[in-house]
Amino acid sequence: MNLLSRRDFLKLNGIALAGIFLAPFSNTREILSTEQQGRVLDASIHLHDRPSFQGKILETFWKDMLLTITAVTVGDEEPAFNRVWYQVNGNGYVHSGAVQPVRTITNTPKADFPASGALAEVTVPYTDAHWKPDKQYPVAYRFYYETTHWAKKLITGQDGQPWYHLLNDKWDISYYTPATHLRIIPIEELTPLSPDLPLSAKRIEVRTQEQAVVAYEWDQPVFMARTATGARFSNGDYATPPGIHITNHKRPSRHMARGNLAYNGYDLPGVPWVTYITESGISFHGTYWHNNFGRPRSHGCINLTAQAAKWIYRWSLPSVPPDEPGIFKNFGTTVEVI
Repeated sequence: MNLLSRRDFLKLNGIALAGIFLAPFSNTREILSTEQQGRVLDASIHLHDRPSFQGKILETFWKDMLLTITAVTVGDEEPAFNRVWYQVNGNGYVHSGAVQPVRTITNTPKADFPASGALAEVTVPYTDAHWKPDKQYPVAYRFYYETTHWAKKLITGQDGQPWYHLLNDKWDISYYTPATHLRIIPIEELTPLSPDLPLSAKRIEVRTQEQAVVAYEWDQPVFMARTATGARFSNGDYATPPGIHITNHKRPSRHMARGNLAYNGYDLPGVPWVTYITESGISFHGTYWHNNFGRPRSHGCINLTAQAAKWIYRWSLPSVPPDEPGIFKNFGTTVEVI
């Protein structure tokens, strides 16, 4: 095993932290807010007068409220696994674990779809998917920033506005979202990374003690991201299974649902950049319901930011053709969970 030094580990981690301020833009996207925003993830969070849970509470924010992030800083020693805090409006501080960095960007709708459809990404903090292409109809789901969905076609809704007809990949249903709230992901963002390397040159380590994912090319580390792996809950032990696995099954979008929502269940549409490593469904994937990486908290999966999950998805083998909703092969990149 090729060990990273603490200096290398912290350097890579710092690069990952800085990445929240780096977002791609194009001529077809209108930036409605140039400010870095944050969406509240928990039912409620507190604004403190300093970056510490021991600080004085100045204000309370509620789920899905949008905050303006004006700075990022490191707080006191608690919690030790995630000491990143966001300054809000130049005033107080909120802990990063319950805030998703987001932006508000609208897009020019596209109608030139392949017959099989196209992958689309939400570019606003959230948008509601309706059962019919008109906001007067009931909401099926709320879709969040950086989630991905399979768009079948562009249509004009009953309100005269452009809507995307989206297909659900878990159940045989469809719904509609305002087309300006999603961007069709260009093919160049779906092409493989380091495609000339042979299968044997790539491998991934999932370090559960350090809660880190490290990718290697010829035993040289080329990528690192903080993660949140499987945890123990009141209804069972969901630790990420140790051992050697392969990334032979991949999907750019997946509706993940399991169990009773009132008892540790979940219903998560549009989970992005899913790279499976076991037949039971354990995978790397993007995470939009928490931003608290550094300790176990999943049902076995390897939670990553959407950007990190996308890198793993594009870099690992096999590669998924851009016009297909997934791939399943008898080979893949080696993953060691330790």
